[in-house]
Amino acid sequence: MATLDDYYDVQYNARASVADYEHYPRLYRSLSEAAHASLPVIRDVAYGPGSGERLDVFPAAQPDAPVLLFIHGGYWRALSKADSAFMAPALTQAGACVVVIDYDLAPAVTLDHIVDQTRRALAWVHRHIAEFGGDPARIVASGSSAGGHLVGMLLAGGWHQDYGVPPSVLHGALPISGLFDLQPLLATHINAWMHLDEVSARRNSPQFHLPAHDTPLKISYGALESEAFARQSHDYLDAWCSEGLSGQGVEAPGRNHFDVVLQLGEPGTPLYLAARQLLGL
Repeated sequence: MATLDDYYDVQYNARASVADYEHYPRLYRSLSEAAHASLPVIRDVAYGPGSGERLDVFPAAQPDAPVLLFIHGGYWRALSKADSAFMAPALTQAGACVVVIDYDLAPAVTLDHIVDQTRRALAWVHRHIAEFGGDPARIVASGSSAGGHLVGMLLAGGWHQDYGVPPSVLHGALPISGLFDLQPLLATHINAWMHLDEVSARRNSPQFHLPAHDTPLKISYGALESEAFARQSHDYLDAWCSEGLSGQGVEAPGRNHFDVVLQLGEPGTPLYLAARQLLGL
């Protein structure tokens, strides 16, 4: 008889949810290589001392541009900023500065370590993005899957003072297909590389660490995703709004777990328009 753990193992097996998973990393990389080849970019800027603590900046054509900070997915163990610049052409053309970050990957490091890195990356961007023509008062964070989770951990309350940034450091957020309650992952194949226990899963679940400071939130997932991934976004948005915070869902019909994020680089699509609205463009 199938158990709840079996259900979760299937529901959170993102790769098995599409017919040709390997197509998507190749597509991410080819689109990102095209962005690097066609746009001005400052590559491998250090936001910390670690070898993996690097980011790429795609400056806007004009100064004081709003900033899209993108955090890649890959279940915290795959992909990189080299695969994650596919939105830069469309968003820089619209007037944004785009920043794409790297972080160290599991299982070599813990999720606590990755969360710390993303927070330090955001703090670095807040302090330094004006040097690249970006407006530190208009930083919008976005990310897909594990990147959506990490956006949630940037939104979480209680960490800002330790990193030298104000609670209002984010002007907006657009997590896509995110994981906001990690407790269902404990008995799945994902925990083979994440090594979470109940305490660390709850500590790193944005669902349980909502901020006191309001930040405009738009949240999305592909209509073809599993019901568990859909529920993650619905439950987080419900919790967000129940605290009186500003939140809105963005529908993505016909999209799966891996192609929904590509909308950020596709003018006229719901996610692209949501990003532009948050950026004030």
